[in-house]
Amino acid sequence: MSTTDEQFLADFANMSSFGATAGGGVDRQAGTAADHATRSWFSQWLAQHGFTETVDGAGNQFGTLELVPGAAYVLVGSHLDSQPLAGRYDGAYGVLAAAHAGTRVASEFRSGKVDPAYNLAVVNWFNEEGSRFAPSMMGSGVFTGKLALRDALATADPAGTTVAEALAAGHRSPDAGAPVLAQVARYAEIHIEQGRELEESGTHVGIVDRTWAASKYRVSVDGAQSHTGATRMEDRRDALYGAALVIAAARELTAEFEPGLLHTSVSELFVLPNSPVTIARQVLMNLDLRSPDESVLILAMERLGKRILDAQADSCTDIHLTLTHNWGLLSYQPGGVALGRASADGLGFTSKQVMTVAGHDSTNLKDVVPTVMLFVPSVEGISHNEAEFTRDEDALRGVELLTDVTRRLVRGDVIEG
Repeated sequence: MSTTDEQFLADFANMSSFGATAGGGVDRQAGTAADHATRSWFSQWLAQHGFTETVDGAGNQFGTLELVPGAAYVLVGSHLDSQPLAGRYDGAYGVLAAAHAGTRVASEFRSGKVDPAYNLAVVNWFNEEGSRFAPSMMGSGVFTGKLALRDALATADPAGTTVAEALAAGHRSPDAGAPVLAQVARYAEIHIEQGRELEESGTHVGIVDRTWAASKYRVSVDGAQSHTGATRMEDRRDALYGAALVIAAARELTAEFEPGLLHTSVSELFVLPNSPVTIARQVLMNLDLRSPDESVLILAMERLGKRILDAQADSCTDIHLTLTHNWGLLSYQPGGVALGRASADGLGFTSKQVMTVAGHDSTNLKDVVPTVMLFVPSVEGISHNEAEFTRDEDALRGVELLTDVTRRLVRGDVIEG
């Protein structure tokens, strides 16, 4: 193993100590003390390796290297925040891989091995996960103009703390010199797959060419608060029962389609009043449907709508759905896919084009700048769980691939088209 590989693994172990959990994962939701500690560690890492750190108004953390004065940036990165009781790799691996790739390319530039056309920047996007503050991919959403900064900063967590307050409590204030979208020419990101396709096929790396279609809803189930013992069964308007019917219907719906064509889930329940002797008057929850076929998604919602009407009648509640996120089958630039594949081929890595089921910051960036998205295998596809794991050899292979992709992007290899 090379010295640079050993250093990456050592850095990854150090980074993973922040917010570490007893089960071997991390818990560092956006804007928490653990997240700020990780950002502070990364700030020191950037300074030690010659990067200039800046932070923008949305909390996005950048490390820049000037290679060509006045030129635009090749931006590379991911996110350091996590879900509760999550794994060490999701997002954080991509940030550190980007930082190491950037350092290696900069070293090649200084030794005359790379003739750059662009400057280089590494980024840690704020609140990609959206577990504490919704929506997810918040920092990259603001950066790309999809979300107003004012709205992002005003977003509050369940305890009432706003994003603005959470940012002010931990890291440095925004810098006037932080990169903006107009200065970014290309973007690249590497991530664990969070699925089984690469591992099961024995493929070294994945080149992401499209995203699954998705529809996300905020569901409100409204009933009437009453006594759990004294209220007659026929008089109950139990919001929790209505919610349970919706949850079951969403899960059962997947069996009506070919395996792998529809994923559904319900998450983040808020039950009011959440008392052990009181029937719930209201339940708020998230409903998530995803498919690699947009027509399946449309049909699934039609069928689910009928089941929700039944759930409403059976539970004597009012059930309302509000669409919060929606996107179709979105493609990454074919030129970026080709560049990623060329890098893999040149390094002797087996690769395949894959779709991403999960959302990533790259799904925001690809809509505004040419983007390359890469995957490394996840053991058993486990993610958002302390048991999430990517083998060292796969992680190191990914750093090598991202380094070559970054090198190609910095010297101006074509990815448009």
